[in-house]
Amino acid sequence: MMFHPPVVSLRWIPVWRRNFLVWRKLLGPALLGNFGEPLLYLLALGYGLGSFVGEVGGLPYGVFLAAGIVCGSAMNTATFEGLYSAYTRMAHQQTWGGMLATPLSVDDIVLGEMIWAGTKSLLSVAPILLVAALLGLVHSWAALWVLPVVLLAGVCFGALALVVTALAKSYDFFLYYFTLIVTPMFLFSGVFFPLDGMPIAVQWGAQVLPLTHAIAIVRPLMTGQPLPHLLPHLLVLLAYGAVAFYLAIGLLRRRLLA
Repeated sequence: MMFHPPVVSLRWIPVWRRNFLVWRKLLGPALLGNFGEPLLYLLALGYGLGSFVGEVGGLPYGVFLAAGIVCGSAMNTATFEGLYSAYTRMAHQQTWGGMLATPLSVDDIVLGEMIWAGTKSLLSVAPILLVAALLGLVHSWAALWVLPVVLLAGVCFGALALVVTALAKSYDFFLYYFTLIVTPMFLFSGVFFPLDGMPIAVQWGAQVLPLTHAIAIVRPLMTGQPLPHLLPHLLVLLAYGAVAFYLAIGLLRRRLLA
């Protein structure tokens, strides 16, 4: 059966290590791409738009925005890794096919790719968080806990992207995912504005989106505000990651082994 429960082992580590070694060779362009655009958002909107907006939710707009940019960057980095990079390794470079000729299984490959996507999110967010702190946009040492949260969120978004990769016939297929899922999530999860002012239906819909729950954890950590309902937010991210992990493995078993 293609959808039997995943078999988890430490054999995912060589998959992760292989991706890390390749990324290390392209360290400069990789960091510039993952770090540059979110930083521009933070500076342009935080200071430019912030001068007109003033405070949002009792916070200076730049402080409010910083947490959203951190989470949005984690989502985008993991998504690109789980889509374009993973698809290239699967369909064009035949890297996964070579791995399957070894004792590695599809389960090991998927788990390694998921954790690597989370690692990429962590690597892209860490410098953004540092710059935000230097700009005075971080108000609590609890912001250090943002890093493990970002790792978890990156693994979650990477797993979701791998489900799409398992179904994709070409790179063009990814436009559907970005247009229908990623962009609405970026706009309606509280990155740029609070959800309180939106229609009730939009507020309820936003609660289904994993990015909303990541921001709900990260923003209080960065601003020193109370963090209610931590466990439910974490459970949503874990549930998305676990379900996507299961689906990605089943779909990729069918695609690679059938």
